[in-house]
Amino acid sequence: MTAAQRHRVTVIPGDGVGPEVTRSAVRVIEAAGVAVDWEEAEAGAEVFRRGDSSGVPSETRDSIERTRVVLKGPLETPIGFGEKSANVTLRKLFETYANVRPARELPGVPTRYAGEGVDMVIVRENVEDLYAGIEHMQTPDVGQCLKIISRKGSEKVIRYAFELARREGRTKVTCATKANIMKLTEGLFKRVFEEMAPEYPEIEPEHLIIDNVAHQFAKAPAQFDIVVTTNLNGDIISDLASGLVGGLGFAASGNYGAEVAIFEAVHGSAPKYAGRDVINPTALILSAVMMLRHLGEHAAADTVENAVFVTLESGAAVTQDLARQTGGDIEHAASTTGYTDAVIANLGRRPANPPRGRGHVRPAQSPTPRPAWSYAADAYGRISRRLVGVDVMIESDLSVAVLAADLEAAAGPALRLETVTSRGTKIWPGEVVGDSVRWYTGRFVAPDGGAEPSEGEILALLGRIGARHRWTQVERLQAFDGQDGFTKAAGE
Repeated sequence: MTAAQRHRVTVIPGDGVGPEVTRSAVRVIEAAGVAVDWEEAEAGAEVFRRGDSSGVPSETRDSIERTRVVLKGPLETPIGFGEKSANVTLRKLFETYANVRPARELPGVPTRYAGEGVDMVIVRENVEDLYAGIEHMQTPDVGQCLKIISRKGSEKVIRYAFELARREGRTKVTCATKANIMKLTEGLFKRVFEEMAPEYPEIEPEHLIIDNVAHQFAKAPAQFDIVVTTNLNGDIISDLASGLVGGLGFAASGNYGAEVAIFEAVHGSAPKYAGRDVINPTALILSAVMMLRHLGEHAAADTVENAVFVTLESGAAVTQDLARQTGGDIEHAASTTGYTDAVIANLGRRPANPPRGRGHVRPAQSPTPRPAWSYAADAYGRISRRLVGVDVMIESDLSVAVLAADLEAAAGPALRLETVTSRGTKIWPGEVVGDSVRWYTGRFVAPDGGAEPSEGEILALLGRIGARHRWTQVERLQAFDGQDGFTKAAGE
């Protein structure tokens, strides 16, 4: 192997069982004859404990900037408190916008769907949606998380999914959204999908509501080929998909961007198993297979993948999770090290009954999206817009009737109070419904036929409201090309 064929890869061992599964993957790659110069770096729990609130130190960022490829063990993130996930931070820092998670029936792994040929790929948008992590406490007991969906972000991941289908010879791409409820955010993702589908006439486009996708996964998963979806939806259904083919111990993933790719197992750090040499390393080994294909090492990737298939098919080295599923001897199950030794011993062999389907052959090229009409500079500037009014979020213990009277008095000549809502439900004018959580939205609009409110009039309105109440947030109500860019409340 020549020097030109050597690869530089940042390896992040991770937390909990991370160092063990990472060590296994590295051993297998090296045994397959791939020359890699590893740059070991850190992220996650220890970094948080040292006081770095990002969880990703500058030295790690510098390494990734150099290598552009990362093999990463699972990272620990505090649940319900503390800082942002270091996993999410890594994805966002390097704009790895497409999270690709194959779910394929594997030999020797018993499932409820064995023999049906489950072979799908979930392509999950990776940097937007609720996982943008933009949260605020509006009051001491009302939290808010902003759901950010952009046309550009949607186009990038949807094009990635179609390009992946084209490259792998797959025939259908399913777009999974909750556009029936979130018509402006999930609806935008659906509209972009429908606009782009005609560019790929050989591929069948399909849109399904995400709840139905979950239902169909459980009912008949072999019908799916590639599923593209938003971030939170994708996080949930990709874990569901892994459960269809044996569990998280077999779930690989790659995070692809225009410049950087990060490969990691889907499972977490499993701290209770750390240091016991019992964890199943298959997920990270298969993630390393995805990495090898990204690096152009297709022959080595096939060799490693086949060695995993042979090991699973033989049943001679079964880790405790698989032993539990098959009713085997858990006490004498193979160790992480023993399983890895078996995979290495099987390099060069092929399974007697390889998995059906195409598998995840190689990544789509990360496309530089063509400017879409809505964000190309010339067209963007031609979009007409009108300021209709403002929504003002208010914290109050007043009765709805008293609060509405106060807000009507505060409206002034340029605006009128149209509604008061609570958690998306209209409670004034008309019947008050639902429990009070001390957080309300007053919608102020220009009187019928009135001019757009000026900046000064909006600021004056906030001043008058603020003299009597705590206001927590203000949102502009805009119409673009004559279409309202805001929703109505339930009951309107």
